[in-house]
Amino acid sequence: MEMDNLSLAALESTLELPGQIRGILSTLDALDVLDIVLVAIILYKIYEMLEDTRAITLVRGIIFLLALTLLSNWLKLHVIYWLLSKAVTLLFVALPIVFQPELRRTLEHLGEGRFFTHAPFLNDEDAQYVIQELDSALREMSAVKTGALIVIERTMGLNDISRTGVQIDGIVSKEFLRNIFFVNTPLHDGAAIIRGKRVIAAGCLLPLTENRRLSTELGTRHRAAIGLSEQCDALVLVVSEETGIISVAENGRIHRNLDSERLKKYLKPIFEPEKMSLKEMVANWRKKRK
Repeated sequence: MEMDNLSLAALESTLELPGQIRGILSTLDALDVLDIVLVAIILYKIYEMLEDTRAITLVRGIIFLLALTLLSNWLKLHVIYWLLSKAVTLLFVALPIVFQPELRRTLEHLGEGRFFTHAPFLNDEDAQYVIQELDSALREMSAVKTGALIVIERTMGLNDISRTGVQIDGIVSKEFLRNIFFVNTPLHDGAAIIRGKRVIAAGCLLPLTENRRLSTELGTRHRAAIGLSEQCDALVLVVSEETGIISVAENGRIHRNLDSERLKKYLKPIFEPEKMSLKEMVANWRKKRK
């Protein structure tokens, strides 16, 4: 008899759930829906900025810790819940320090009005010209082992970095870039900053990465490239002075031994708008999430 009562109670609670959901939905108006959509967009944009960076692993750890805290409270594990709740409190105090680069990037996006927009693209002719000139310049410098460090600005402004060097306003060309990085010239040791189709500064100083797990083969140029890519969304191109190897640093990671074809695959999304159908966009999005 007691089991039948329990089964009946469980059945009644199950039947009540859809009714409760309908009750909640009936209270929603247009402003509530707009509020939910805006919050979802903001959370997605934050995830998009953190994706494929070192910070995403910390975010997963925080989510796991919060889930464990809720679970311990539900199971009435009072001691574990107390310890976890105190840890979560300390964690939120430490978050501004742990996520300093990401918070800075987000605030700069908001300040520049670029949080919901992408980097401005060049027209087809200018985009193809810049990509070709960069590819030619890097391959020619690689052939003679001329060290180079080139930063391509995306959505996040790099005025603070450009101010550390010499201000320039010149059209990108392979001759111009080779002249900047020619051995023993005043600007060859620093980084050149490219915005659109113009070189805006040269001889700039970049922050070095603190990642101690990098190969000892990577010199100061490579560590500076990784360091900047950890703090912003720029694409950093490197030519090794010792080996002539062409590398690209992006999102705190470095990709080495690039040939012309692979290099252009990194450059095209920066300068050219992606032209694809809705079906292709959905397919690419699903592939990216796998």
